[in-house]
Amino acid sequence: MGKKRITTNESTEKGAAAPKAPAVSSKKKLDRGILHVQSTYNNTKVILTDTKGGAVMWSSAGSLGFKGAKKGTPFAAAKVGEILGEKAKNMGLKEIEVVVKGVGSGRESAIRGFITHGAAIVSIKDMTPVAFNGPQPKKPRRV
Repeated sequence: MGKKRITTNESTEKGAAAPKAPAVSSKKKLDRGILHVQSTYNNTKVILTDTKGGAVMWSSAGSLGFKGAKKGTPFAAAKVGEILGEKAKNMGLKEIEVVVKGVGSGRESAIRGFITHGAAIVSIKDMTPVAFNGPQPKKPRRV
């Protein structure tokens, strides 16, 4: 227990400006975009790009604070979609094309979460990579 210090807060004094809040609307306006949803068993990533494919914003279940097995749930995917949908609404997004990759449980719920903020879906494409040559056979047993 040392001496007690008395600190003064400069923001309460005269002439001090209050800190500014972040801007509600985004500077960049986007009316059409592509929503890429990558859903695996362990995580769900959602990326919003412009029509040329340049990434504008992204989010994932892990970046929202979900950990472990909860990252792969439909609830976490819906939260990711809602957060991106809210940001996209501030940018003025009206129409989206959806590209889905992966076999996880968050494929559909991420899209549903995104469109709750008023964006219209133009098309949905499933671009999940499928192996066409199958697994490699086992090596012969040496005795």
